[in-house]
Amino acid sequence: MKKLWSASKKQILNSNLYKYEQFLNLKYKIKFGLNYNRILNWSIKNPGNFWDSIWDFCKVKGNKENIKIIKSKKFYKNNFLPKNKLNFADNILSKNDNSKAITFISENGFKKIRSWRELNKNVRKIFSFFEKIKIKKGDRVAAYLPNLIETVEYFVATSAIGGIWSSCSPDFGAKGVIERFAQITPKIIIIADRYFYNGKEINVLDRLPEILKKIKSIKHVVIINYPGQKLLRNKKIKNIKYHHWKDINKIKPTNLKFKKFNFNSELAILYSSGTTGKPKCICHRSGGVLLQHLKEHQLHCEIKEKDNIFYFTTCGWMMWNWLVSSLCSKASIVLFDGFPMYKKKDLLLKIVDDEKITLFGVSAKYIDALRKFNITTNKKYKLNFLRTICSTGSPLSKDGFEYIYKKIKKNVHLASISGGTDIVSCFVLGNIYNSVITGEIQNKGLGMDVDIFNERGKSIKNKKGELVCKKPFPSMPLKFWNDKNNKKFEKAYFQRFKNIWHHGDYAEVKKSDGYIIYGRSDTTLNPGGVRLGTAEIYSEVEKFKQVKESLAVGQSWDNDIRIILFIILNKGYDLNNDLVKKIKKQIRVNASPRHVPEKIISVTDIPRTKNGKIVELAVKNTIEGNKIKNKEALANPEILKEYVNIKELND
Repeated sequence: MKKLWSASKKQILNSNLYKYEQFLNLKYKIKFGLNYNRILNWSIKNPGNFWDSIWDFCKVKGNKENIKIIKSKKFYKNNFLPKNKLNFADNILSKNDNSKAITFISENGFKKIRSWRELNKNVRKIFSFFEKIKIKKGDRVAAYLPNLIETVEYFVATSAIGGIWSSCSPDFGAKGVIERFAQITPKIIIIADRYFYNGKEINVLDRLPEILKKIKSIKHVVIINYPGQKLLRNKKIKNIKYHHWKDINKIKPTNLKFKKFNFNSELAILYSSGTTGKPKCICHRSGGVLLQHLKEHQLHCEIKEKDNIFYFTTCGWMMWNWLVSSLCSKASIVLFDGFPMYKKKDLLLKIVDDEKITLFGVSAKYIDALRKFNITTNKKYKLNFLRTICSTGSPLSKDGFEYIYKKIKKNVHLASISGGTDIVSCFVLGNIYNSVITGEIQNKGLGMDVDIFNERGKSIKNKKGELVCKKPFPSMPLKFWNDKNNKKFEKAYFQRFKNIWHHGDYAEVKKSDGYIIYGRSDTTLNPGGVRLGTAEIYSEVEKFKQVKESLAVGQSWDNDIRIILFIILNKGYDLNNDLVKKIKKQIRVNASPRHVPEKIISVTDIPRTKNGKIVELAVKNTIEGNKIKNKEALANPEILKEYVNIKELND
């Protein structure tokens, strides 16, 4: 155990967590003595009182009733604060003055600021526009957008009217967008005309005709021009109504109070990685997400009014939702769009310094990249306002932990956090009471009964196993869209351990109560900390006449995961440089740049089960030198010899 940082007594006594402890002392006459584990244990043993106290302490806007929880024998049927009502947008629009709410910065330095008053006004205009085109509660609103201020405004307006928001970032190709949005039949799509990445301009409107052709439910298109650019023209399609901001801006904003909806009403649909087929549509509830985010922001990340929050994310990642919810705590947010090292390796650090950022969130891969470039803030950036650095997406290495304190800032709370799209929040994360220990996530989140199980479902410590959650929590997904009798839902989380949430992370809890995440325990790919599905790669690769079949795995490499693609070639073909380039280009264009494999290797066969299903995990374990536990399930176990000691995987 190597301690890297501990909060000072002054920091602790000025913290939100300490104020919350005092709040509980007054309300429940319990003394916790500045001990995080005591508060944690109380929160797990008293779920009704705990989540009810988060509502009160964080001053949620809404109607509150006395029923705190309706219990059920079935894990995901437990119902928190069932009679409470709220409007998510009301809580996002926590201020209405001329101070800044949102700052947008593009990779080329173009900057745009939206005040709270302007944000309120624009949301109400969009709300009125939605009413005009008859968008109502439960309607799906699809967004194919970069990380813009307008993206936030349309999301907030969607939640205000009771619609269900769903977004994809423009680095997904048309097919990836269609696979997701076609499942939820949206009435409207909001799309940007273009975006920029590493100096390259990419036209998004060119993809619109194909999207509209495949998703017949879309009747309205809102086109947003990229900030600082003139609007690109687009090809019009019959029976589709097109709208631009100049039209919506003319609408007189409504002054009506937003209607309050049930605590468990739908807020947003996020997507699984698409490992075993089409991405699953994970439908999240507004009240549960709001309480989780308020808890994480205020009690774990110490976000306060007038703070400036900057999380490097796209709109296709759950951290975008997490970032936007920071507005509920009266903090302002910074949106960055583009390549994080465009013309300047420390571009994001410059933004942190210039914008007086208090919480800076990035992926572990980004921290590792800074470390490799030996970026230091000495004499260049003061980072005087920076109190917290959050790292997520993939496990942060010990080297990454120590690099932050040696080269970025000594007096900063480095909070490695881990959760998922499934819960749009965290299972394990930081807190200001505990010390930061190199390589470890500080503890589990308040109210989250997280544990590590062995294969027999027994709790283990100081051993690697499966990350589980033993008790229900309010940000459990409401459902999977189009999932009859919750079959896919139950299979995803409750198949491994009876009535216990199995998250699919391979992890360990240490004697310090800190957690180490070693990666996904299933076959989901995780390059750069972004979850990706193999099915999206296969669907592109196997379009090539040269390719008979393919298999993709993630190989642990240099404190990250790199994608390795194995292909079986049809007779008469060789794997030459030309074919490799074509395959990578196809994947980049139709899936995303993140799906592109680092290595493509020709093999004679792929391991499969007796019923013909390919077995990715067997290959991953073989190339990493791990023991194959269940060879008898394979129809052709002898083929695994071909995957041992492959030369190309050693560099």
